Amino acid sequence: MPGGARLRLKEGTVLRILETSPRTQRCTVRVEGEEAEALCYPELTGPLARGDRVWLNTAALELGLGSGGYHLVAAVPGRLPPGAPLPGRIMKLRYTPWQLAVEAVEEAAPDRLREGDLEGMPVVVGSLHSQLLPVALGFQAASGGLPLAYVMTDGGALPAALSRSAAALRARGLLAGTVTCGHAFGGDLEAVHPASGLLAARTVLGAAGAAVIMGPGITGTGSAWGHTALEQGSLLDLASALGGDPVAVVRISQRDARVRHQGVSHHTLTALGRVAARPATVVLPLLHDRGRLRGLQRQLWEAGVLRRHRLVHVPVSRDLVRALAAEPEARTMGRDVEEEQAFFEAALAAGWEAGRRARRRQGGVDG
Repeated sequence: MPGGARLRLKEGTVLRILETSPRTQRCTVRVEGEEAEALCYPELTGPLARGDRVWLNTAALELGLGSGGYHLVAAVPGRLPPGAPLPGRIMKLRYTPWQLAVEAVEEAAPDRLREGDLEGMPVVVGSLHSQLLPVALGFQAASGGLPLAYVMTDGGALPAALSRSAAALRARGLLAGTVTCGHAFGGDLEAVHPASGLLAARTVLGAAGAAVIMGPGITGTGSAWGHTALEQGSLLDLASALGGDPVAVVRISQRDARVRHQGVSHHTLTALGRVAARPATVVLPLLHDRGRLRGLQRQLWEAGVLRRHRLVHVPVSRDLVRALAAEPEARTMGRDVEEEQAFFEAALAAGWEAGRRARRRQGGVDG
């Protein structure tokens, strides 16, 4: 088997700036005589302008990977990124040419993390980034607006700036903030590990609940043990070990052509049935199609999930589903709420259950 890693860089020219946000730029470039879209992180490269000559990382598109449909701007030759003071001593993307110095919350607020106890805070753990938006909407609806933090792992994309869902939720006040953990970067807080990230969510951001989910772009190989969704099991255990109340999102699909993801995804079955060792709450939406619901329960039972964890059924209101369907970012694997309603209902239900528990924990009326 061949080993090693390869970096594919090509030179291009910026033709048009399509979109500029506080932390990203999307542009059209010409590379090898053809036009393509490219994404830039100005914090890493400096801002782009029309006519700039750029180096592009083209590997993902050349391999046909589902990584957004664009090249990534690696550098602007002859121009250095902004020379701002280094914020801290912790490095992310360590020992690569792109290693980043950050001020980790462990350095900035060590006293806040010393206790190491979530004190029963509900922690929703998902396996796909597209679950974040419905989890947040469900949590807010059930909790009456209690603050929810997004704890972003490094199982998917590493830059928090890539998440349109997180940005939209934060702008609307539906997230207390984002904590980027491991090699993920660019959140409101930076953490070395999800453990300190969870503690910071409670003690620094003041969250009443947390959603722990990777960034956009899961990595998978089609094999039972070769995907980053396995982190769901260990993250549920981590939340429990820290004194949290772990709640698992079940990944469900009704339209995925791949047999391994039909019904309950093999990602969920492996993470919850083989990896997670501590009891957690597994939430299923109370689907109108009871036959399908029984089929999902059968999959969970046969995979050993229900022998380890407690199953809770949560009815999801039509109003909540309609509200989610109106969200531009409510898509998973290119499919919308109408096409994958059970997927989105499962995430809404997990968020609702966590929000209900957060409200009860705060002394509110159980809803």
